[in-house]
Amino acid sequence: MNFKFVYAVFLFVVTGCLYAQNPIVPNVGLNDPHIHIFNDTAYVYASHDKSINNTKFIMEDWWVWSSPDLVNWTKRSVLNPKDTYIGKDFTRCWATDAAYKDGKYYFYFSEGNEQTGVVMGDTPVGPWKDVMGEPLLKSDLTPTHEYDMAVFEDNGENYIIFGVWDYYIAKLNDDMISLAEAPKKIEINNPRGPYNPHGNNKKMPTDDKPFVHKYNGKYYLSWGCFYAMSDNLYGPYDYKDSVIKEGSFAEGYDAPTWPNGFLQGRHGSFFEWHNQWYYIYCDIGQTGNRYFRDSFISYVHYKDNGEMATIRVDGVGVGNYNADESIEAEDFFKSENVLKVENTKGGFSLQPRESLGYTIYPNVKNLTDKTILELEVIASEASEIEVREDNPDGALLFTCEIPKNDIYAFQKRQFNTKNLKENQSICIVFKGNVIKPLILNRFKFKN
Repeated sequence: MNFKFVYAVFLFVVTGCLYAQNPIVPNVGLNDPHIHIFNDTAYVYASHDKSINNTKFIMEDWWVWSSPDLVNWTKRSVLNPKDTYIGKDFTRCWATDAAYKDGKYYFYFSEGNEQTGVVMGDTPVGPWKDVMGEPLLKSDLTPTHEYDMAVFEDNGENYIIFGVWDYYIAKLNDDMISLAEAPKKIEINNPRGPYNPHGNNKKMPTDDKPFVHKYNGKYYLSWGCFYAMSDNLYGPYDYKDSVIKEGSFAEGYDAPTWPNGFLQGRHGSFFEWHNQWYYIYCDIGQTGNRYFRDSFISYVHYKDNGEMATIRVDGVGVGNYNADESIEAEDFFKSENVLKVENTKGGFSLQPRESLGYTIYPNVKNLTDKTILELEVIASEASEIEVREDNPDGALLFTCEIPKNDIYAFQKRQFNTKNLKENQSICIVFKGNVIKPLILNRFKFKN
């Protein structure tokens, strides 16, 4: 395959499409991404594939980028292996993670697939200093390989998780650069992975790049797009599913894949911001080269049983909307006093928890000629929605008086719009009785 040609076509498509936001930063090789929210700003800590011409993994440094909205990204700092205990040029600058404690930021990095180091700084972007002068996790620490770490905070304590095939966890001391205990193996019941689709591969049951997050009291241990759940951070975990399936892909985003298929190589992390959950992950569907990876972001929605729904892999990304298409209500950028609920269509809808609950959809494009807003709703009683600019205290654009449903099923209600601009941030404010609430499934602007 001619990778230069494939990527040239890809760049033309991206620059020619106003609404494309996946990859989040095209044509730079940003990969193995972990996002943390510090001071209401998103920071991605990532590895860096050197070139589209790579025929193997060549990764010469680690990166930090930031964004105020998950749409516009700026490179903020570079960590060079010369400035760590490695002390020389190095081409195996593998996956990273970051953490914050007591006014200091910590940037953890993989020395290839062997060891883990850490540097510290006064800001989320450094400058960084290697105060240890040696690895935090040395290669003889456990039976697995001490790389591809994740750092997880729970009730004020921090833990490091690492390894390949088998994962280990250890509590960190308050200094964040030493272990408070010997690492413990994490047990996973009935695991699956890109090398183990049917559960028979006992040598390679999972993958590398573990990650842990917590939702609604449950712990989620993930490796790429596969995940398991537990009531206890240390496990045991029960394997559940993969968040990516064949039906995830928008047209043009399903190929090419890794040697073991589209579930392989999905290193990344899950994170929450403004009451919305996301998954950021590696993708090669646009570059055509497994050694020059991009980072995509997709929305994550949780089912009533705690399992994660299948995500969508597309070029639209998150925090970015096209008024020419239907907008799923649950795909907001920010919300307050609003719940996501499973619906009878097999997807998710929004239900306000109290009056003046709201959702915000920034960067809505192509609004100028839109004269109708169509809402797909169930209203147990007559309800009201205000459409405001930017936030719940922003300028009132127009109001939607929603009649009571005659049957308990989603119905489309149309309202005249006012005061719309070409590109606008839309805030939907829910008014009225919350005992018999409104349920909003999706909405669409029309000419």
